[in-house]
Amino acid sequence: MKKNSLVGAFKDLLGAENVMESETDRMNYAYDAAVLAPVMPGLVVRPRNTEDIGAILKLCNENNIPVTVRGAGTNLSGGTIPSMGGLVMLTNGLQRIIEINEADMYAIVEPGVITAQLASAVAAKGLFYPPDPGSQTVSTIAGNVAENAGGLRGLKYGVSKDYVMGMEFYDATGTHVRTGSKTVKCVTGFNLAGLMTASEGCFGVYSQITLKLVPPPKASRSMMAVYDSVDQAAETVAAIIAAKIIPCTLEFMDNFTIRTVEDFAKVGLPTEAKALLLIEVDGHPAQVEDEAAEVETICKANGASRIQVAQNAEERNKVWEARRTALSALAKLRPTTVLEDATVPRSRIPDMVRGLDAIAARHKLTIGTFGHAGDGNLHPTILCDKRDREEWHRVEKGVEEIFELALGMGGTLSGEHGIGLAKAGFMEKEIGRGSIEFSRKIKRAVDPKNILNPGKIIGG
Repeated sequence: MKKNSLVGAFKDLLGAENVMESETDRMNYAYDAAVLAPVMPGLVVRPRNTEDIGAILKLCNENNIPVTVRGAGTNLSGGTIPSMGGLVMLTNGLQRIIEINEADMYAIVEPGVITAQLASAVAAKGLFYPPDPGSQTVSTIAGNVAENAGGLRGLKYGVSKDYVMGMEFYDATGTHVRTGSKTVKCVTGFNLAGLMTASEGCFGVYSQITLKLVPPPKASRSMMAVYDSVDQAAETVAAIIAAKIIPCTLEFMDNFTIRTVEDFAKVGLPTEAKALLLIEVDGHPAQVEDEAAEVETICKANGASRIQVAQNAEERNKVWEARRTALSALAKLRPTTVLEDATVPRSRIPDMVRGLDAIAARHKLTIGTFGHAGDGNLHPTILCDKRDREEWHRVEKGVEEIFELALGMGGTLSGEHGIGLAKAGFMEKEIGRGSIEFSRKIKRAVDPKNILNPGKIIGG
């Protein structure tokens, strides 16, 4: 079918107001939050309801049109950068929370529901949805599931995959598929929900997701531990985990990030500190009391110069909001921000921090490091100007060495940002050629025309 006829077919299907063909409109969807070159899609469409997803995919498959699904576009690995001339499907308008079931503790949502809005709606019912990626105020549930997003609470509560009970989706031909259940146990058929989680839009397009909810913790206590040495802070992280304590959150910030965040947010962070640990324990009140006391003892034993315990919700929220603004604060300093998330076993955090300092010095890079130290998921953030070719070359070398450092410690290329385009070329170093070829066989089987987000994760 010729392009004009295709555009007409999509307009007949969706209405002209849901088909964007002007260059200005299309350019808005040519890039995401990754530091990668934009790619102009041929067309952008917006399904009016979940049934439209299947009809769009059927038309694309029949005409060999590559499809990239996009929610909020917060992806940090190029996963929502389209194929040249392909189609972008916007699912951010599908925002219905279909059900919040208090008795059986689950929620059913459409793909475009904003993460923070779901968490708020669930909390109003006396329940808890723990995944809290840094982008939660704008990112969508489908995007979270497609990337297996984590967040500050991942250490204790897990990541998106741990809350997916089931889903409905459309495959490459537009066929409707249902998997999983509302029940706690379900072993009916293959675990297609598991396959679809973290699949980055390569196997199908979600139309409905069933998510597990949990009871909220009865109590919590937050504290900030101040250090005169990055090594002491890193060693404290390892010591807390070795003591068999699993805090709700255990976050790290280096001095550069502390100063930048304080200048940005003005929340009273100690700018003289070489490092901070932001720690929260939660659970039964007696457990919280015991664990908080033990954490304080461990922090002091490992060199904390000061420990500040939040006395009320306002103090707690102020500090955690400051941590959530770390990326925004750093991004204001230079034209280009490269945020990485190579992750190591928790016991290797001290070695990883030292290794990042060495990489920064070796390549003369400005790196602010913060992140989820408790689960080994640090975010070294390189501040630079991509237009400076010499500097950008040093950045690329530094990123390669960050990946090599993490893999050498038994870590992984990505803890929560996904592979997309940005890290596809490094996949073989972590999982080997056999795993990539096996993944490609699955991809060819479910998407023989390779229309679903081609080139992502496994290349090809």
